[in-house]
Amino acid sequence: MKRILKIDDWFHPDGFPISIERREPQGEFDPHAHEFAELVIVTGGSGLHVAGQDSWGLTAGDVFVISGPRMHEYRDLCDLRLVNVIYQPDLLKMRLLDLTAVPGYHALFTLEPTRRLRRSSMGRLRLNPRELVHVTGLVDRLELELAAREPGFGFMATAAFMQLIGQLARTYGRSSSPDDRALLRIGEALSHLERSIHAEVNLDELAAIAHMSRRSFQRVFQSATGSSPLSWQIGRRIQRACGLLCHSDKRVTEIAFEVGFNDSNYFTRQFRRMTGLSPREFRMRQGMA
Repeated sequence: MKRILKIDDWFHPDGFPISIERREPQGEFDPHAHEFAELVIVTGGSGLHVAGQDSWGLTAGDVFVISGPRMHEYRDLCDLRLVNVIYQPDLLKMRLLDLTAVPGYHALFTLEPTRRLRRSSMGRLRLNPRELVHVTGLVDRLELELAAREPGFGFMATAAFMQLIGQLARTYGRSSSPDDRALLRIGEALSHLERSIHAEVNLDELAAIAHMSRRSFQRVFQSATGSSPLSWQIGRRIQRACGLLCHSDKRVTEIAFEVGFNDSNYFTRQFRRMTGLSPREFRMRQGMA
């Protein structure tokens, strides 16, 4: 039977969408998935992480992200110690600003959790001892805010979480591992798409950024993201449109042009395909009508 960890059992009753679970040590845990995302930081010991048909050894300094629907478990444990930063991406009210222009962010937080095909050594950030001390210090700061829950803790905890993911993204970007560099090249292509959200997708340009042939790039991109570059870009445009529909009173046509669509009817069709609603219906559901 598939075990699903529920949001209500793992987050504070006040609904704040970030929590920390320490496993010191990690005990046996049956295969499971969850309704939230999980940033895992290995602080000591060793073990085997199994996700589907993939498995790889874990040691201190390993960092990875598991998305909610993916089944995973831990085996062959030898004093394995973990810090799990669990969060609900859809509820986090964070402005990522220029973080999406950092290839390491896409490698760790965009590509790894959604990859359909993966070599077991790819998609893992490994911190050296000094980096691990710094990152665990950031986690401690976040945990203190979550534990105290003083007035303004939501702002402070969100800021601490942003600092944590920003530091991890920068660190990943400095990796010299050939496998990490391969994933980072796709991350660089995603960063280019983010910066050029209004431009038409140019496969030759993206392939050059990733240092691949056009054919190889399309294959690797599809494997890493589960979609084509065009579909990925459309998805990002729709995400931005959702934010504008919720937090502005701009007309639908204005929003369509602002996020990169030249045809408002095409925008509406793509929006309905991705969300199941028209832009106006979506806005009404969010109380912005």
